[in-house]
Parts: sequence; C-alpha cells; structure tokens
Amino acid sequence: MFMLYLKKIITRVVKSCLIFSCVSISSLATASDKVEFALAHIKESISVDGVMDEAHWQQATKVPLKYQNEPNEKGTPPVHTDAYLYEDGQYLYVGFIAKDPDPSQIRAALRDRDTLWQDDNVALMIDTFNDERTGYEFYVNPLGAQGDMRMTDIDDWVEDPSWDAIWDSAGQITDEGYVVEMRIPFTALRFPKGKEQLTWSLAVWRNYPRDVFYQMSNVGFDRDVKCSFCQFDKLTGFADMTQSMNIQLTPTLTALRNDTKNTLPGDWQNGDVDTEAGLDLRWGVTQDAVINATINPDFSQVEADSLELDVNTTYSIYYAEKRPFFLDGASYFKTSQFELLYTRTIAEPDVGVKLTGKTGNHSYGFIYADDDNTSVLLPTNQGSYFANLGDKTHAAVGRYQFDIGQKGTIGVMSTHRENDDYHNSVLSLDGSYWFNQTDSLQYQVATTDTKNSDFLVDVYGLEETQSDQAYKVEFSRTKRDYELYASYENIGEEYRSDLGYQAKVDYKQAQLGGGQTWYRDADDIITEYSYNAEWDKTWAQNGDLLEEEYDGFFTFKGKMQSQTEIGFIHRNEFYAGQFFNQNIAYIYGGFRPIRDIRFLLYALYGSKIDYSNAQLGTMVRVEPEMTWDINDHWQVQLEHSYSYLDNEQNERVYTANLTDLRVYYKFNMRSMLKLVLQFKDIDRDKDAYFSNVSEINRDFASQLVYSYKINSQTLFYLGYSDKGYQDDSLKELERDQRTFFTKLSYAWQL
Repeated sequence: MFMLYLKKIITRVVKSCLIFSCVSISSLATASDKVEFALAHIKESISVDGVMDEAHWQQATKVPLKYQNEPNEKGTPPVHTDAYLYEDGQYLYVGFIAKDPDPSQIRAALRDRDTLWQDDNVALMIDTFNDERTGYEFYVNPLGAQGDMRMTDIDDWVEDPSWDAIWDSAGQITDEGYVVEMRIPFTALRFPKGKEQLTWSLAVWRNYPRDVFYQMSNVGFDRDVKCSFCQFDKLTGFADMTQSMNIQLTPTLTALRNDTKNTLPGDWQNGDVDTEAGLDLRWGVTQDAVINATINPDFSQVEADSLELDVNTTYSIYYAEKRPFFLDGASYFKTSQFELLYTRTIAEPDVGVKLTGKTGNHSYGFIYADDDNTSVLLPTNQGSYFANLGDKTHAAVGRYQFDIGQKGTIGVMSTHRENDDYHNSVLSLDGSYWFNQTDSLQYQVATTDTKNSDFLVDVYGLEETQSDQAYKVEFSRTKRDYELYASYENIGEEYRSDLGYQAKVDYKQAQLGGGQTWYRDADDIITEYSYNAEWDKTWAQNGDLLEEEYDGFFTFKGKMQSQTEIGFIHRNEFYAGQFFNQNIAYIYGGFRPIRDIRFLLYALYGSKIDYSNAQLGTMVRVEPEMTWDINDHWQVQLEHSYSYLDNEQNERVYTANLTDLRVYYKFNMRSMLKLVLQFKDIDRDKDAYFSNVSEINRDFASQLVYSYKINSQTLFYLGYSDKGYQDDSLKELERDQRTFFTKLSYAWQL
C-alpha cells in the first residue's frame, strides 16, 4: 500500500512540476532582494602576493560586505570588508580588503589545505550554472592558506571539503587588517557552454572569530527561507573567455618498502622495494563535462586511517574517501536518501574511467573500475560485517538527474558489480519536491538483485540469489524559529547495495521530530539557544518491534565562541532475543578561552547494552580534544577517548582508551613535517564474558611524513609508518609492520 501511495506522490510531483515549472516556490527569494553585478573584463594579470598594488584593481567590480548574518540576522558588520572581482578570459581574480581595528587579534597560521576553518578567513561562493542547486567555495586565511569545497543546496546546505582544485592564493596582515588575493582558472570550474554571456550566483564572505563568531556577506540572508543559493546576488559577464584544451595529465611515481614479522617477538623480514608509475587524466571535454581516467592508479593513502574504537559495537566502521580519482565529481553520484556509491568498496583498481557533467537541467555521471581486492558489506538488523571475495571484480555506476522548477529534482541511479560467479545490481529512483520556500519532500525507491558466489554461500550461509527493495520518504519544514520533520523508511531483509554503504537492513522505521530556536544579540552572554525533540520506532520486516527511542537536546551558543549541547536519550532496544531499556545523558561542547587554543568535550553516562554478552550495563565515556596553535609554524592536536562498561553484577566488562596525537611543523605554506602517534588499549575482564576473549588488546600506529605541495596534485611525500599490537600471548607491545615510502606527482595543465 505504501509503495502505491509513494508512486502516486512521485507521479503528481513530476507532472505538476513539468506543467507549472514548480511555480509554488518561485517566491523563494524575490528579484528585488538581489543585486546584479557586472563583472569587469581586464586583460591584465596580477602578482599573487597579498598586495593589491596593481593599478587595474581600481577598475575591478567592487562588492561590499554589507550584512552581518551571524550571530545577528541582517545586522551591521562590526568591521569593514570589500571584495573586488574581474576576469581576463582565462582566470577569475578576487581580492579582499578586510579592515580590523586591532590586527593583533587576527587569528591565522600557516595551514595545510582545508584546515583553516577556525581562522579569520574570507571566501568566494559561486553557483556557476545559476541553477541555485550546486556551487563552489574558495577560502583563504590572512596568511594565504587555502580551503575549497563543493556544495549542494537541494534540501539543505551540504558541503564536501574533499574536493580540491588547482588555484593560487596569497594573504598578508597589514596595519589596518589583512589583504587576500585569489587567482582561479576557469578550467577548475564547470559552467554552461556556448553562451555569449553568463550569469552566476554570487556571495562573498568573511568569517571573523572573536569573542563570538561573526559572519559577514554581501547577502543578507532571510532565516525564513530554507535555501541559501536562491538568496545570492548575481554576477554577469564572462563574454570574453578564451578556449583552452582543458587537459590535465598527472603522472605519479611511488616507491615503498613493507617490512613484516612472521612471528612475535621475532626478526624483521625486509620486503622488496615496490616502485610503480601511474597516470591520471582529467579532460574537460566541454566546460560542463569532464572525463577522468586512470591507468595503474596510485591509490595508496599517504595518511592512514585513524585508529577507531570498535569495542561494543555491532556495525562496521565508516571511513571517508581520500583518493583524488573518486573525489573529483563525487557530488554527481549523491542521491536523496541512500548512499548507493561508497567508493571505499573499490579498494585496488588497475584502471578506472569516469564521466561527469551538467547540461541545462540535466546532470549525469558514469564510473567504471575494476578491483583486485573486493569486499562485500553483509548487513542485518542486528549488525554488519565485511567479507572479502578474494576475486577480481568489475564495477559500473550510472547516475542521471533532472532539475525541475526552481528547487525540485528527479533522478535515477544504477550500480553493478560482477565477476564470473557473483553480481550485485541496484536500480534507484529519487528526488525532491518543494511546496514553498520552507516545506519540502524527499523520496527514494531502490531495488536490488544479487547472485552470491560459492564462497559467500559456503562460508557465510547466504542464499545463492537475493533480491529486495528499499524506500524512504521524508517531509521537512524549516522556518527561522522552528523546524518540523517526519520520515518513513523501509529496507528489505535481502536488500544489498554492495557498491554503497547500507549497514542495516530488514527494518521499517517511522520518525517524527522538531525544535525551536531563539536568537539574541551579539553582546549577550548567550547569543542563541534552542531545543530539539525526536521520536522514532523501528520494526523488523516480520512486524516484530526492534527499537523505540525518545531523545531531546538543548543547545547554547555564546561568548568565547562557545557551543554546548545537552541531551537525553530513552531507548527500548531488542537484541539477542530480549528488550533492553536504556537511559543516557550526554553533553557535547567546545569553547576558545584564548585566541590560539580550542577545547572540545563529549561526555556520556547511562545504561547501555553489552553486545558481547547480551546484557545491560552502565557505560561512561569521556572524550576531550584540544587544538593549540603554538605559533604560525607549530600546531598540536590531541584527542583522547576513555570509556568503560560495568555489568549488572558491578563487574568491569572492559576499559577502553584511545589517544591520537598530531604535531605539525610548517616550514612555509608549501612545506610541512607531520608526526602522528596513535594508541588504543582495551582491557577486558575474562570473567565478565561468556565467550573466550583476550584480556589485553592494544594497538598502536605512528607516522612521520614530510610533504611539499605546490598544489593539490603537484606534490612530494617522504615518510615512515609502523603498526603493532599486544594481546595475551605477548609480554609487551610489538611492532609487526613498518613501511618506508615516497611519492611524487606533477600536474601538467594543457
């Protein structure tokens, strides 16, 4: 019945949007609220040095930052900022003059890419297709450090900092504040082709962290309007852009040696030096379509994944993607509700090719890759785990999305992975519909078909074939002072998206929630406070209750850039044939007592299921975190997690500690030395377990890396890393892996 009802909703949405162009949301932001700027065309370049001393800057388009949007809505900025823009046919040039009454309070340091978010910084935000759905962000701090992101604004503002472009920036602190210059090549951007003049949506930004966190822009945002792009100003021009081949070739050379110990304690077995060359191609076929190809790609990760506490959990750990081939154009494969493409499932490909683009209202993407090390996530409604097939597979992914009206979308996506005796296919329909400027509906329906290999059938007891469906529909209303949302999700028992990430299946869930927010003045001790409450209930596909949960939290923002969340959770959860009532209280917050130090703390106390022994226990977790900018060159980041679980007999089931220390020394903006030390220690009481466990469970990892980066693709790494462990069979921590590595890549732009 629900599938039939959902089909009727989607049919009505598509028909109404195609006929009326979704006129019900044409009032998202009126034309009178927007300013149109004509972009200057000047056939002159600049020296990107953070000194705007070129005379032609005077002819650039000036965009003043007139509004304060945080903490006050459309307030008066506490400081003065102007942005200047022009283009010369090949590059977009942006300059900022950021005044400051006390430059000694400017917060900035030499930073690695995408790590400047707590600094003073300025930003350019552009929607190059002027579709008010997707765009680019370019950030620079007062010393010239870069940050860039892709973002989408379909149902909410979602940013992806993993996207990296090749562009130039510089900054200098002056007696009156600071100055920033940017030079962004048009080849780094995607925009409509074949038009004599273009219109882009535009916002220029300044983040001003002092006792409270200020944000300023040329746009005064209305908090009663959910979308952000629809409120941007407009930038017109670009008539004189010159054509280029728009080809980037990035050859890569890596060399590494892996040493291991066959027995512990024991002697090192030195491995051979493994040297590999690879080549990445990025070809802008047009300004709105890009082909990526890779041969013998370097998918080695210079920065290893952090150690994670996997104690007392039944679901697999999620790791973020870091590899450039998969990151470029990744947003084209995002769907409304489900993650159908989790590229970390493609572990060791030999070749890969990808096409992504947007033409008018049509967005599309395609990926093909093989994989020599295929893993499959096997989910249930009680837990999930990975299985390795041990065979080479071939993977293909296709995505198409059509933009309807001002904010609506409808899209289809398919994923397929196979070898001789295995395949998994997924077909999905998803989209969004906006009733007005605050109310929206998101939906997605997917069906899967799987043929399991003999290995999966014999070892994991799976059926030879599996097929099932999943769907989710979500309604939300977002206003200035309150929000409401409701959703229903149904994931079939045999549903598997092997190229995606679906860690739980065989359930149906209903959810209701909402909250309210109050805004105060920037001079108040508390500048904003809110509450949120939520209820959800989950059933297995056979109708058995799995979980019912009530939770709520209060948040406060205020002086010293403080933000605190205090929450409470009541959960009745079914596990191992019985129900467990759990009551949990937590607090999460952070503040900056002085300019260069920031503290964060997460603490939890309450009843929690001991999943290893299927009993109720009492859990305590404390997770402090500190970031200290000692000076422009030195930075220290320290995170620690301490937790324990006691059972009903007051026995200590386990005590867990995880420490992550990172020390950075930046010689300059391009050159950096990084030391990473990680230690995990889980002590278990054997008498508190019904099964046989190791009492000592210790892991450690270290890494020392020197890096020199001209840009995100032209770089050099030299480093050392090792790993080790200790269990009941060892008297002390023993290293069992070590690696010496170097990497060199250079991006040729034609």
